[in-house]
Amino acid sequence: MKIYFLASEIIPFSQNSFLASFCRSVPIKLQQHGHDIRLTSPKYGFISERKYTLREVIRLREIASEINGETEIASAKSAFIPKTRVQVYFMEHSEWFQPLTTLLYKAKNGRPLPDNDDRFAFYSKIALEMLVNLFWAPDIIVCNDWQSSYVPLLYKQLFADQDFYKGIKTVQLIHSIDDYSTVSADSFTKFGAELPKAFNGSELNSLAVAADSADLVIAVDGPKSQPSKELSTNGDFKPHIAGIKKKLETVTLENEDDASCGAAADAINDILTNAFGSD
Repeated sequence: MKIYFLASEIIPFSQNSFLASFCRSVPIKLQQHGHDIRLTSPKYGFISERKYTLREVIRLREIASEINGETEIASAKSAFIPKTRVQVYFMEHSEWFQPLTTLLYKAKNGRPLPDNDDRFAFYSKIALEMLVNLFWAPDIIVCNDWQSSYVPLLYKQLFADQDFYKGIKTVQLIHSIDDYSTVSADSFTKFGAELPKAFNGSELNSLAVAADSADLVIAVDGPKSQPSKELSTNGDFKPHIAGIKKKLETVTLENEDDASCGAAADAINDILTNAFGSD
């Protein structure tokens, strides 16, 4: 299958949490299972283009998207995870990604950056827009945690009916449920999405919205977090849990290491193949 894997951090390019290790190891293993897998990640200012041999791709030079009534332009460059043939498209934007430090989502005082929601809503929408420029339509889009949690709803409402995008399945991986997934409702409407009536208020949980909209939800349980157990008791998910449980699968990381990620990738491969392999 053709798998589009959205990763806000990937070792060795960027790392703020174990997610960076996961987003390196799992795609490598999925490629070994025979899938055509491509990653998209933000091009943070500290990522060295020379060290990692980032190359300009002419067709990705100007990617236009309407954001809050205005046209925003992004671009992307291509590289490979070192010592592999797993391709990564690095999304560039001078205001949203260039200024970020290696902390990525938080300030030096440890508080989440106030514009995380708009920044990663932008990342999510451009990740979808750029597929046309790539001339590559995936079978599956894998969204990792809150950073790409805007994708399932944006895809469903803005892209699914377009000929190029028809038939793509969205899969939301939930690695943890914390304050970072609490976002402004405006961050959805700015990017062209209309929140389902079941979601109201000025703030909401982007992972709950994603789980409601996605075709499949995978909880990634690990030594530090067990989202599969938290979903049923979390107040943001409770009103929607009946529908979410019908499409919920769980994979378990025994430890935070490559071997555990490899086993998780095998499990994810089985889940994706069973769910979508015959489509």
